[in-house]
Amino acid sequence: MKLDYKSLLEKGRKELPDSVKSTGERFEVPKAKGHLEGNKTIISNFLQIVDILNREQSHLIKFLQRELASPAVLEGQRLVLGRKLSATQINSKIMLYAETFVLCPDCKKPDTKMIREDRILFLKCMACGSKHTIRAKI
Repeated sequence: MKLDYKSLLEKGRKELPDSVKSTGERFEVPKAKGHLEGNKTIISNFLQIVDILNREQSHLIKFLQRELASPAVLEGQRLVLGRKLSATQINSKIMLYAETFVLCPDCKKPDTKMIREDRILFLKCMACGSKHTIRAKI
């Protein structure tokens, strides 16, 4: 009974538990984790989100304040938003931020840097080399 590499690989993948299987994507936009405290919303994993997106804290805070129409304060590792917000609202704005300021419009990879030339902000992709203007203003 001789088994080739592909059949052994498929057998191994089928036997993996569901918790180990991934979507195959290298980059997934992080989901906000937090809770409500009175009339405030607290995002407890804010610094992990910033690290995964590879952007400055102040830039993401400014974007969330503008999009969610809420004041925000960074307290240690958590972000405190000044009003009650649902997780769906916050996660959709983080997804919008990633699509606008992180993911390359051409190759959809997160290997980008924001570069300012004169008064124009560009998104420069390190993977494919493309350069696009960022139309959103913060």
